[in-house]
Amino acid sequence: MFDYDFPVDHMITQLKFHGKLVYAKLFGQLLAQKIVQHYSTTPLPKLIIPVPLHRKRLQERGFNQALEISRPISNILKIKIDISSCIRKKYTSAQSSLDATERKKNIKNCFELTKPLTVNHVAILDDVITTGETTRELSEILSNRGVEKIDLWCCAHTLA
Repeated sequence: MFDYDFPVDHMITQLKFHGKLVYAKLFGQLLAQKIVQHYSTTPLPKLIIPVPLHRKRLQERGFNQALEISRPISNILKIKIDISSCIRKKYTSAQSSLDATERKKNIKNCFELTKPLTVNHVAILDDVITTGETTRELSEILSNRGVEKIDLWCCAHTLA
């Protein structure tokens, strides 16, 4: 949606590390508008899967920014959010602190499906996509468990 550049990078940092949840609401509303435009002639996914945080990171932060961004989208587009079918089973270093090669190793085998999904079209939502390793790893798990179509939604992306 946006390039990960000022002021978006600042807003995402404020959201993730300083609890400025107002930015999650704003990003969710803006992303919902873009989604409506993009899907004007195609079906929307049946579920939104916010990229899960490990329980330790969730305790540290107090919230999952991807889930908070998902809430207004779910509300506006009437798509359910699924936070129980997939977990982050491995506590990892923050992807933002790693280079591309390290990111791939860091995230490998980090997610697990805890129950079968009953839909074949989902959207994975993350705040920022840089190398794509996180969403690639999660997509692979979902695909291997029968999800036929996976869309990636994010607030910002980089070219790194």
